[in-house]
Amino acid sequence: MRALLAVSCLVLGVGVALCTVLLHGYAWGLALGLAATAATLVALPGGWWARLAFAIGWTALLAFVTPERAEGDYLVAADVNGYVLLLAGILVLAAGFVGVRPHRPAAADADPEVRVP
Repeated sequence: MRALLAVSCLVLGVGVALCTVLLHGYAWGLALGLAATAATLVALPGGWWARLAFAIGWTALLAFVTPERAEGDYLVAADVNGYVLLLAGILVLAAGFVGVRPHRPAAADADPEVRVP
């Protein structure tokens, strides 16, 4: 079941990144794409099968469209919006790794009778 969810999150990441890349030339498109990306990263639980899969899909599409195209131009422009998009790719990948390992409460947190001075 987790593998199916991982593939779904990967495809979701590719879709959100595609929309963000195609609209990053407009300020409202870049803001909307980054807001949707951040909201999805916050909403997904940590783990390789959810948040990390989304982040890998997002950054994989960005890496795929970044090189020079056959026509000699670039899909990601070399302007402020393009550089913000590339920086966002680094941050999205870093955010994907946050929470990969599950948080285990410390021994003092597990037992309410134990008090630490």
